[in-house]
Amino acid sequence: MDLTQPSFWLSIASIAFNPTAWNIVARNEYHNKTITRLFGSQKAGCYFLAFMIFSFGMLRDNLFHDALASQPASLPSLAKPFDTYLPIALVASGQILVVTSTWALGITGTFLGNYFGILMDARIEGFPFNILTNPMYVGSTMCFLGVSLWFQSIAGLVITVYMYVVYVVALRFEGPFTDMIYAKREEERAAKKQ
Repeated sequence: MDLTQPSFWLSIASIAFNPTAWNIVARNEYHNKTITRLFGSQKAGCYFLAFMIFSFGMLRDNLFHDALASQPASLPSLAKPFDTYLPIALVASGQILVVTSTWALGITGTFLGNYFGILMDARIEGFPFNILTNPMYVGSTMCFLGVSLWFQSIAGLVITVYMYVVYVVALRFEGPFTDMIYAKREEERAAKKQ
């Protein structure tokens, strides 16, 4: 593994940047409505943030690919046919989790609409949320793992583990804050019924 490659560190930085930035921006939106005021509506603001999150996610993926391309293939090959089937299965399964999560949540549910005041009517309990609490993060991590195995990259595995840790930390902030948003809504609904 070559730690002198700038592409490795750019990939690491982009992985940390994305959830950190989106949590800061979304919390600011929840408290101050900065993006809503800038775009004139909650939905327009959320769609702008969705575009930004998606774009920076594509940049993150590209930087990850660049990092792998600049590293030697240093991981021993898996036994045939697993050297091909396992990476493909991981990427395919990961994409299924990401795409079906987005489909179930919709754009505003996927891209922090709750911080804009755009709340789901009820918790999504169908696939893939019936098998995983955070299928988008798990799916993304599976994709990175599959690509790392495909390119036989130890650096890719290190980046993937780092990504998983970043997601675990991000969830310690996102989960409770999202729970608070929905609990507050339920309190407001209960108060209206009285």
